[in-house]
This record gives sequence, C-alpha cells and structure tokens, in this order.
Amino acid sequence: MRGDERRLKQALLTQFDLSTALEIPCFTSHDHAEAIEIEYDPTRTSFGQLLKIFFSVAHDPTELNMQGPDEGTQYRSAIFPRSVEQARVALAYIDQLDTAKAYPAPIATTIELNRKFFAAEDYHQDYLTLHPTQAYIVINDLPKVAALKRLFPELYREEPVLVMAKGVK
Repeated sequence: MRGDERRLKQALLTQFDLSTALEIPCFTSHDHAEAIEIEYDPTRTSFGQLLKIFFSVAHDPTELNMQGPDEGTQYRSAIFPRSVEQARVALAYIDQLDTAKAYPAPIATTIELNRKFFAAEDYHQDYLTLHPTQAYIVINDLPKVAALKRLFPELYREEPVLVMAKGVK
C-alpha cells in the first residue's frame, strides 16, 4: 500500500518504511520489509477493519515474497501487530479467510510481533501523491486507490494524509 492507506478517513498518520536496507545499493536482507505504519483512533475504526482493507485492497496475500512486480523477502506479505491481542486477531482473521477459501491458495502473510519500525527517507514518503503519473504508480498503485474508493466508500477520503505535510520524520 503506497497511497491507498493514506486515503482512509480514520488514518491519522501513515509512514513508509524500508527498514534498515536504505541507501545501500543492491542490499538484500531477510529481516527488513517494505511496510507502512498506520496510526489510527481505535474508537473510530477497529484493527479488524484495517485487516479487512489490507486483505481486500493492498495486495495478493497468497504471493510469497512478492508484491506485484517486486520480488524478494522485503516484499513479503506481513502484518506487524503492536500487541499480542492484535496478533491474535490477525491470525484468527487469516484462519477465517483460509477456511472460507477466500483466495485460490493459502495465505502467505506472516504475523511478526514487536518489530521496530524504521521510517524510510523523505523521498519515499508521499510518493504516490508527488508522482501520480510515474508508470509504476499508474500500473500498480492507482488501481489500489480506486479499489479502496470502490470497496470502502465510507472510509475513503479524497485528500490523503501526507507525512511530509505533518513534518514527520
């Protein structure tokens, strides 16, 4: 999710994370993952609702170590819960989807509890908003924004929450 998560009405802040592999050409680590951090108000939306969006809009959760055209362990499907309760809810949700055969293959999403979030460099933040005509964005990310708007119109906002506008680093 590079831009769709920033259009959630309940999102207070999202940041893009490339973890510890930043600024090192051709660096491959089995530990880091491209991820986003979503701050939200649990009195307005639930962790379960975020999971529903994640599994409906973000990517194909059955793909192992890939997101669209990008391949490698840093592109794995992963959820980084902040508590044991969030991990439990995420595992239960995945079990429900697998039991219902919601996807043609088993879900490959991992649950990785208590992982530290490292914000990516500024030039990665708000990338979709700043580069809406870039080919990768048009092909891979704008369809996700459209899906969010179509599938969750009550949660969609036209103006995304921007990291750099908030001065977050």
